[in-house]
Amino acid sequence: MLVEEGFSMVSVDASDKMLKYALKTRWNRRKEPAFDQWVIEEGNWLTLERDISPPGTGFDAVICLGNSFAHLPDFKGDQSDQRLALHNIARMVRPGGILIIDHRNYDYILNTGCAPQGKNIYYKSDLTQDISTSVLWVNNKAHMVTLDYTVQIPASEESQPEVSKFRLSYYPHRLDSFTALLHEAFGGQCEHMVYGDFLPFTPGQETDPCYFIHVTKRTA
Repeated sequence: MLVEEGFSMVSVDASDKMLKYALKTRWNRRKEPAFDQWVIEEGNWLTLERDISPPGTGFDAVICLGNSFAHLPDFKGDQSDQRLALHNIARMVRPGGILIIDHRNYDYILNTGCAPQGKNIYYKSDLTQDISTSVLWVNNKAHMVTLDYTVQIPASEESQPEVSKFRLSYYPHRLDSFTALLHEAFGGQCEHMVYGDFLPFTPGQETDPCYFIHVTKRTA
């Protein structure tokens, strides 16, 4: 979408499958100048400074959405990998540039034991679905959240109705602690705003968002 809108894009992923998908998309639309100039690189959050060379003093914007960052596990139990990854990502942003990064509303999940009700903002979520939630606690600390999805897919002209089931596991970032990690990653030289499902968010508001979106601007 961003390529179609005329932005100069560098896309980065550590997954071979996702890289192949992006490369195939670029190849299929290579006759369009914007897609021909689309840069696709392999990169790891923990080694990002070695994997990617940003232009000039950095990118105008770095975008990490779809609850992607929560897939990074905390094997050491001290979030040192999360700190390193966010530090590396923040260094990709030029002064005056922004980082847009999100995570699910894990505050709600940890407080209630289930995912908040509402429309998922990232995929076609008008399908009948059920989400079963489980939380792994280690030393009285939430270490992993697992979501088991059951999605009812209606029949179409090409296929019969079916039930799709899949499981995803995440490290549960709370809103306040993740905000603190972002400020630390930017050395405190930043302006920070939070949105709930891309709408203005006020702590204690009546509606619980499904996702928190952090917009952090580097000020120096």
